[in-house]
Amino acid sequence: METKVTRAQALALLRKYNREPFHLLHALTVEGVMRWYAQSLGYESEADFWGLAGLLHDIDFEQFPEEHCQKAPELLAEIYAEEPLIHAVCSHGYGLVSDVEPTHEMEKVLFAIDELTGLIGAVVKMRPSKSVMDLEVASLKKKFKDKKFAAGCSREVIRTGAERLGWELDRLFQLTIEALRSCEAQVQAELDEMA
Repeated sequence: METKVTRAQALALLRKYNREPFHLLHALTVEGVMRWYAQSLGYESEADFWGLAGLLHDIDFEQFPEEHCQKAPELLAEIYAEEPLIHAVCSHGYGLVSDVEPTHEMEKVLFAIDELTGLIGAVVKMRPSKSVMDLEVASLKKKFKDKKFAAGCSREVIRTGAERLGWELDRLFQLTIEALRSCEAQVQAELDEMA
């Protein structure tokens, strides 16, 4: 999958419609995780595309929460985003706020890791290190089972995401922790620059 959209264009669009530090953190985090997955699953040549889908997946959420995934195509048109990128962005809300189904492996990964990165972020905040570097799957599983913890992160979506990929939950957890370790420092550095 190719795109003519540059990261600079995508970042400018993200910042036009997103001001909340939490939303910027989430966008940069999902971008980094998606790039890692592209490289790990044999899609190295598509890493930029996977990253852009991650960076822009919630483009419309902050300003248009009631139209999440519905408003996205209109906003993405501002940077002349191609259909595959628009499809990927809209598919992450499948069954919740969108009827665009994730079909490509990249879209299935995005669907699976969107809520999961939020859950892991909440777990990390509670840790003395405030880092994913020392987080193990067993600790994550405990928090996953505790429905009161980070209740806004849908366990059902995470489970469905793993099933769509044909993966056990443990595999999704382990790989996503590794992906987050790969980008944690870079994401924080970029956020600091934005502040």
